[in-house]
Amino acid sequence: MSNQADASYQFIRQPRRPMSYRISRAILYGVLILFALYVLVPFMWVIFTALKSNFEIAQDPLGLPPNWRFENIVTAWSVGKFGRYFVNSVIVTVPIVMLVVSLSCLAGYGLARLKMPGRSLIFYFFLVGLMVPFTAIMIPLFYILRDIGVLGTYWAMILPQTAISLPFGIFFMRAFFSGLPYDLTDAAKIDGCNDFGVFRRIMLPLAGPAVAALVVFTFMGSWNAFLLPLIYLQSDKLRPIMTGMMFFTTRWGVDYSMSMAGTLIVMAPIMAVYLVFQRQFIQGLTAGAVQG
Repeated sequence: MSNQADASYQFIRQPRRPMSYRISRAILYGVLILFALYVLVPFMWVIFTALKSNFEIAQDPLGLPPNWRFENIVTAWSVGKFGRYFVNSVIVTVPIVMLVVSLSCLAGYGLARLKMPGRSLIFYFFLVGLMVPFTAIMIPLFYILRDIGVLGTYWAMILPQTAISLPFGIFFMRAFFSGLPYDLTDAAKIDGCNDFGVFRRIMLPLAGPAVAALVVFTFMGSWNAFLLPLIYLQSDKLRPIMTGMMFFTTRWGVDYSMSMAGTLIVMAPIMAVYLVFQRQFIQGLTAGAVQG
């Protein structure tokens, strides 16, 4: 009884927050709710529009679907050839993500942890890639891909997109590896690990959140790529989902339900990847803020 009385007394005696604190918190939560609505409302509108008929869209553009027409997605998938476009996007996106993540981890670790002459110069050389827009190199790159015989194949997107994504990946992973304590490296070397052993056994497992964030960034960039496959793939059989979406909306431009169903198919994999890596993605973005 005495313990319960003491707990009740402490609960009663807790000071109330000042009014200014409560007002500031209310304003903060209000702003966060507005930002959440700013993101969610367009996404929900796409879903609702994709599941309506054109007549229902004209009657109530912003309302819930009176009849949930999931057949719109099936029609867009089959008639709009989104099945083929989806497979093509997977075929080019998976190798791009694997190459960018693996090469970025290796290069980022080497530039951050290995003592070698000229590593800062090499790092700045990679950073130049962040400053060159794709439009400045797309014409010379066209002739290079043609001369090496990969124009009009999946490699015509895999190789350039990997090269375009690498500068950011190296920059991102180098920043993460630079923040890890050097005591871990010294302890591993005392136990007999070489540099690659330290990377594989110690540093790479610790870099899991950063790797997950890089996977999400690379996947989004590759999945949403439009101009590169439009120029270099040159075949409807190889067309990924974003360029396929352009031809689909050209055909179904006045059919808003079909256009939104195609948009929903394009958006779904990105949302799925983000939800799978959500926790690691947030940890990877905030890791640099808490490392000492």
